[in-house]
Amino acid sequence: MPTLVSEKLGVQIVGVISKLKYVAIVAVAFATPANAVPVVPNFSSGQLTQTTTSRSVISESIVSEDYATGWQYTVSGTGIKLDGASIEPAAIINTNTTAASGITTKWTGLDVNNKPNWTLTNPGGSFQFQSSYSGPGLQNRTTITRTIETDTTIESVSVFSQ
Repeated sequence: MPTLVSEKLGVQIVGVISKLKYVAIVAVAFATPANAVPVVPNFSSGQLTQTTTSRSVISESIVSEDYATGWQYTVSGTGIKLDGASIEPAAIINTNTTAASGITTKWTGLDVNNKPNWTLTNPGGSFQFQSSYSGPGLQNRTTITRTIETDTTIESVSVFSQ
């Protein structure tokens, strides 16, 4: 009988020891700190190339307008005379909107329906007569339209080594 008891005890002891082994292995696994392995580059030199390309397009229109704000009436000659009291014709005020630019302007101009009359001093004789009128308003309009295109390329090269 002592043999049977000792055998049973021996089997129980072996079972407890094998369970303790697993507990010890699990405890050691959780108790061991995890260490990182350093990463060492596997190259001795290298080159990095970066290219940046950009395009710029600028379209512009430049408009220049020259205006006269008054008028000019000129008469000259020989063998003529004025049929009225005044050489200065009646003036009228005009308001105009320039369609091209949308600018509204106001100026004084000559009333061409009421300008002074001129007659010959000696009918049938020699004479010379010149009359000119330059009215107010747009005298000159200059339009410049242009497009500026710019292409830019920047290339950067970085060289490195260990």
